[in-house]
Parts: sequence; C-alpha cells; structure tokens
Amino acid sequence: MTQGAGQGPEVRTATLRDFRVPAYVYEGVRETGNQAAEHGGRAAAEQATAEQEQATSEQQQAAQAPAVAQGTGPAPQGQFPTGHAPHAQHAPLAPSGAPVGIPLRVPAQPGPERHAHAPEAQAHPMAAPAPEPQGHPVAGHTAERQAHSMAARTPAPEAMTAPAHPGAAGDLPAGYTPTERDLPVINRGDTVQVEVREMPEPPPAPSGDELGPLYVVGDVHGYLNELVAALQAEGLIDADLTWCAGNTRLWFLGDFTDRGPDGIGVIDLVMRLSAEAAAAGGYCKALMGNHELLLIGAKRFGDTPVNSGAGTATFQAAWLLNGGQKTDMERLEDHHLQWMARLDAIEEADGHLLVHSDTTAYLDYGDSIEEVNDTIREALTRNDADEYWDLFRKFTKRFAFRDDSGPAAVRELLDVYGGSRIVHGHSPIPYLLGEVGSEYDGDDDGRPVIEGPHVYADGLAIAMDGGVTMAGKLLVCQLPLAN
Repeated sequence: MTQGAGQGPEVRTATLRDFRVPAYVYEGVRETGNQAAEHGGRAAAEQATAEQEQATSEQQQAAQAPAVAQGTGPAPQGQFPTGHAPHAQHAPLAPSGAPVGIPLRVPAQPGPERHAHAPEAQAHPMAAPAPEPQGHPVAGHTAERQAHSMAARTPAPEAMTAPAHPGAAGDLPAGYTPTERDLPVINRGDTVQVEVREMPEPPPAPSGDELGPLYVVGDVHGYLNELVAALQAEGLIDADLTWCAGNTRLWFLGDFTDRGPDGIGVIDLVMRLSAEAAAAGGYCKALMGNHELLLIGAKRFGDTPVNSGAGTATFQAAWLLNGGQKTDMERLEDHHLQWMARLDAIEEADGHLLVHSDTTAYLDYGDSIEEVNDTIREALTRNDADEYWDLFRKFTKRFAFRDDSGPAAVRELLDVYGGSRIVHGHSPIPYLLGEVGSEYDGDDDGRPVIEGPHVYADGLAIAMDGGVTMAGKLLVCQLPLAN
C-alpha cells in the first residue's frame, strides 16, 4: 500500500512467513565503508556548535530517533520526527516490519562455511533510498550521531575460530595423553646409538657332494624292537625314536612285514623317519621287497584264484603260508598301501647297486634303473591279479649269486645298471652259508651266529639279511664296509 502524507505504515499481523527472520535482527541503520568515514568527519566538525544551540532539541530527538531507525513500529499519525519533511515518503516495510533497504544483521552460525560478518540483506529492487531530511541541520546531524552511538554500542559478531588441538603449543589439559600424531619429533642426537653388527651368513645347504654317510638296513619282518635297538646303536635315532643323524642317508632293503609281531609299526616308523631325515638334510628311503608285494596282493585280491604255474593259488593263502599276521591286516590302511606301491625296486648309491632279492629277474623289466622302477610301478596300477602274481613270483627267487656262476650274474647286473658292488637282502645269511635249510625252530643248538654282513661272489655281492626271523641279527651297516 502506498503511504500518503500524514499516514503511517499499515500495522500487519505476523504470518508464518514473517517468523522466518526474527525481528531482533533489524538493529538500525548500520553504516559501512565511506559512509562511516564521511559522517564521522562531519560530526566532529559541527559537534561543538550543535550541542550549544540545540541542547533541548537534541534531547527530544534522542528519544524519538531509535524508534524511527529501528523500525519497531509506526509513528502516531500527525507526528513526525524532527529533521524530516512532513510529506517525506517512508520506505516500504519488510515482512517482519523492518523498512526495505535497511541491511539485516544475522547472528553468526557455527560451521566452517560461516564468516565472521553476517550477510547483509539486499534492498528491495523497487525501494528507493529516502531523501535526506530537510530542516534544521543540527537536528539531522543529531540523528546521525545517535545512529553512530548505537552502531558503536552494538558488538560486532566474532570470527569463528577452531578450538586449539591438544598437541599445539601452550598449556596441555590435565590428564592429557599424547597420541602418536602428537608425539614430538626426536632428533638424531636425542636417540641412543646402538651398534649394528652384521649377522653371519647361514651355512649353505649340503649339496650332493656333501651328503652324510650311507647306511643300509636288512630285512626287518615286523621286528620293531630289534629295529629300534639297531638304529639307536648306530646313532641314527634317539631315545624318543626321532631322527638324530642329520644329513645321513639311510636305505631299507625291503620286507617290513610278516613273520614278526608288528609289521605295521615298522612301516609307520620308516614313514616318519623319512620325513624327519629329509627335514634335517639327509634322507631315509626304502626298496620294495617280495613281502610288500604279497601283502598288497592279499589285500587287493584275497581269495581270487591266480595261475601260479604249478596250479591254482591265491594271494591270501600264500600270505598266510609266508608268515602273514592278522594284526597287520587289521591295521593296514590305505596310506600304507599307497606308500608301499610307490616304492622303487632298484637304486644306486655311492657305487652300490641296491636291490631286495638276489636274482637277475630285474633284467626282465628294463635296461635302466628308471625303466625298471617305472615298469614295476605301472604293473601295480593295472590291478591284474595274474600279472601281479607273476611279479611276486619273480621277486621271490633267490641264490642267483651263490654258486660258481654267481660272480657272472652279479657282473651282468652291474654292467646294465651301474655300480661296483651289489647289496641285497631277501636270502638270510644262514641260508647262503648252508648252516640251515629252513626257518629257525627255536632250538638253541641250531641258532646261527651272525656277526655282520656276508660278502661273497668274489667280493661283488653283500648280503644284509641277518636272519632275524631265525634268531639271527637285524643288520644296520654303514657303506662301504670297513673290511
């Protein structure tokens, strides 16, 4: 609504939109920049004269000026502030009752995006600045001084400052514990200097030329206690039955089960020593004997008839006839069978050709050590009972090196597979010596006396089965032999 002469602003009833900006933000005309400088200089020049001439008028204006400047309400009709023309046009009101064109002062809000000074409201685009009041100059300047006085008394909003970090310079709060980020930087001179010594180089792993001594073990046939005693006597295992021979090399010549009381216990010990010796830089390995073939056949084929060349036979019957122990069959597990089926049949170490049986039947399976081992291993995977029986029958042959033709038979094997001496088990030394013709029957008068390995066939063959099954001796010997 347009205001006429002698007509004050219409009194409005506050609505929801009027409450968006509180009325207290309009605190009078705030001078900024060049206006403050201009008014300040002019007020200083006329201050003395104004106070003397218009003392009474000044008090009256001082009482009326705040109400007009702050816009707290309309003036009574017919009354106008001193220094304003009777027909001066008032500026339109803002929604809350403040004149448009008067800057707003909004309190500072917390937050990083807030500035120290509140934003000023922009004037209404249609509002024109009110003309400078005409009349007595002193009255006008008195109103200006009142505005200056109010602006000086109004505190400016303080700039937002972030709280100091506890680790910053200054007094630390009581009970404060520095964190990793707050720890002071330690100069090199503040630290304790410790001499760093170079660690010695670890000893190199033993190569093929640095392997330990070579040992061989004859037929065990389930005699676990005798095996433990023999290995301990040579310093290969300790009181806890643990490998203690470092990089020593140990070969078992086969026949771990049957006839003795604990064939599976023997296999378990050999399997464990194999892992322990390898971890220590040595090895513990084993060859396949004819009794390993017999035990696997009895487990796989049982009473299945096979062609034995002399009639019908079964692996189960042959196993029981050759000292098979029911306790071993009951404790036999798949990992025992797999371990036995992967054993090599022939090997060479330090010029010694290692085999289980004293026979030339190895020549039927290949012209090299690798070929023999591969052929026999493949035959075991075919699960053919007749082929399996033929393999067992050939490994059961013996005495090929004992007679006059023995040295020639040994040389034939050495010429094909290498080595300067052949080392075998299978045939007990008492058999080779002709002292007994069968297994020991418990008669002390017929008990063979075995001192050590038997060297024969012109010194080309070494027999290692000491006849433990006939109260002989379980042999563990180091190669080459001292004599």
